[in-house]
Amino acid sequence: MSAAPHDSLYDLLPAEMDALIAELGLPAYRANQVLQALYREFPGSVEELRQLPAGARAALAGRYALSPATEVRSVTSADGNTTKLLLRMGDGTLIETVLMQYPEPGEKHPRSTVCVSTQAGCAMGCIFCATGQMGFERNLSAGEIVSQVTHVARVLKQRGEHVTNVVFMGMGEPLANYNETVRAVRLLTDPRAFGLGQRHITISTVGVIRGIDRLAEEGLQVGLAISLHAPNEALRQRLVPTAGPHSVQEIISAAKRYFKASGRRVTFEYALIAGENDSADVARELAGLLRGAPTEVNRIPVNPRGGRVGRAARATVLEFERILLAAGINCTVRVEKGSEISAACGQLRTDEANTIIPIEELSLAPVAPVRGRRQAQPSPAPSQSQ
Repeated sequence: MSAAPHDSLYDLLPAEMDALIAELGLPAYRANQVLQALYREFPGSVEELRQLPAGARAALAGRYALSPATEVRSVTSADGNTTKLLLRMGDGTLIETVLMQYPEPGEKHPRSTVCVSTQAGCAMGCIFCATGQMGFERNLSAGEIVSQVTHVARVLKQRGEHVTNVVFMGMGEPLANYNETVRAVRLLTDPRAFGLGQRHITISTVGVIRGIDRLAEEGLQVGLAISLHAPNEALRQRLVPTAGPHSVQEIISAAKRYFKASGRRVTFEYALIAGENDSADVARELAGLLRGAPTEVNRIPVNPRGGRVGRAARATVLEFERILLAAGINCTVRVEKGSEISAACGQLRTDEANTIIPIEELSLAPVAPVRGRRQAQPSPAPSQSQ
C-alpha cells in the first residue's frame, strides 16, 4: 500500500512551504513564521497558527491539516529513562514510538533519542521480531514520521529538554518506504524545519540493496545500520524469510559502496539467538566475512516477545565478541533499554496485549557492560529483524 497523501503541513519541505505561502498571497516571511511555530511551538491544529491572519488560517485549514500524532497511551520503564508511546495517526492507524534517555555525568539534560516507525506493521517477517509477525498495514507519510518526533519534542520541552538524536529503527522497513523516509530526514535536518544535525540520525534496514544504493547518492551524512544476523545465505534465509539467495554478499558489497560514497562507516546489527547464530564457528565465519571491511558489528541479545527464539547466554555473547575482536573486527554490545516494557529491539507491535511484558517473562537478565570495551548507543530496532 502506498504512503498516506501529503495533506499535513508536516509533510511540506521549507521550499514547498514558501510556495504555499506565496500561493495564498501572503508575504514571504510568513513561511518562516509557520515553520518556526510547527517545529518550535508544536501547535495542535492549523487554527493555533496565530502568526497568520484569520483569513489565511481559514484558507490553509481548508487545504491542509496539521495532523499531529495523538497519544493513546504510554508506559515508562522502572528507571524512568525509556518511554514507549502508542500513537494514533490522523486516519486512526496505530504505531509505536520510543523515547530513550541517557543521563550523562556533568550534563544538565540527558541525551534524548527518539526511535521512529516508518510503517504500520512490517512485511519483512523476521522470525524473532514482534512487528514482523503482525504483518504489514501501510507506509507512513513523511509528516507522520516527523510528527512522532515533534510529539516527543513537545513532551520534552515541558521538562526543559530537547530531542538530540533520531533513529529510524521502529516499526517497519525504512528503505521499503524510501521516498517518505528520505523526505522525513530532510525535514528533520533542515535548519528551517526541525534542525537536527544529520550525524544525529541513523537509518536501519534489513538490507534493501536498491535503497542502500539510493541513500548513498543522496548526499546525506546520516548513519546506516544493516541487520545482518548471519554470515551465510542458508542461515540468513532461515532468520529473515524475505532475504534473497545472495543477500549476505550483496549486503557486504552495498555497505562498501555506501562507505565509499558517504565516508560513513556502516554498522552491522547482529541479533544473537541461542542455537541459531551464536556459536564460535559462526563467529569465526562472520569474522572472515567482515575482515578488512569499513564496518563494525553491534551485537544485540534477542529480546522477549521477539518471536519463538531463545536468548544467547551471557558467556556465549562474550565468547562471540572475543572471536570478533581477535580478528580485528570492531565490536560493540547494544545496551538494552526498555525490554521490561516491550520497548526494546524486536518488541514493538500495536496490539493491546503488548502494553507491557511482565517481569517474570524475562528469562535472562540484560547483558552487562564489559569493562574496557566500547558500548554502542542503545536503541530499539524492532522491525528490521534486529
